[in-house]
Amino acid sequence: MSNIYIGYHFTVEPKELGSEILIAELGETAFESFTETETGISAFVQKDLWDETILENIQILQSEEFNIEYTFEEIDQVNWNEEWEKNFEAIDVEGNCHVRAPFHPKTDAEFDILIEPKMSFGTGHHETTHMMIQHLLETEVSGMKTLDMGCGTAILAILAEMKGAQPIDAIDIDNWCYLNSIENAERNNCEHITVYEGDASLLKDKKYDLIIANINRNILLNDMQSYTDCLNPKGTLLLSGFYEQDIPFIDASCTEKGLTYVKKFERNNWVSLKYVN
Repeated sequence: MSNIYIGYHFTVEPKELGSEILIAELGETAFESFTETETGISAFVQKDLWDETILENIQILQSEEFNIEYTFEEIDQVNWNEEWEKNFEAIDVEGNCHVRAPFHPKTDAEFDILIEPKMSFGTGHHETTHMMIQHLLETEVSGMKTLDMGCGTAILAILAEMKGAQPIDAIDIDNWCYLNSIENAERNNCEHITVYEGDASLLKDKKYDLIIANINRNILLNDMQSYTDCLNPKGTLLLSGFYEQDIPFIDASCTEKGLTYVKKFERNNWVSLKYVN
């Protein structure tokens, strides 16, 4: 295989949701690595596997809901560690939780989470992941049977185990996220996380004390019944991946299923909600 890559640089608006969808679609093609940028993402494919039709079936590029522009270039000998180091900054959540890549120094934070970011989102930089970490930091989860739905890099599952939750199921529909979550759980010496590749259909006959779902509005609304069916009495549901203006839809769905609203976090118009059963 050649060490020559084709790099695509995408400007995405709105950035967070658009980038997540774009990566999911590009991941079904020959693209093998992604990095987050200030305006969107960069995606890389080996030149030997590239052809001019590679973006032909990327549906989000045709969507009226997103404005996506891109340039591309030929790149010699990509140094992936250098790419990740340039684009992923360690993040500190309230001084208690530090999410970092292997090239970042360890701090004295109580919860030190080591993530190999590569091409998956959920590295803690996103407002939604940050807020879900906030919820977990102030929630007593010891001994809780937990679900991390749409786990990405498994940051939230890892933090839940560090705080005493067990057993934990982590589920993602994306194969790369599934594999990366297994790696990251091992990297953080987790012993109580089981990772599955799939969607809400895997939840049949499951029961949890804590459900964490950081996905997007449409999937949350579509799968909310599955979540509530799985939630034990007095169980906790943490939700994120949507905007302030989406709250009425999410709240109506939760309320009609018997859940009680507890708390909201908001960062740059992104929100995270807590409900109890």
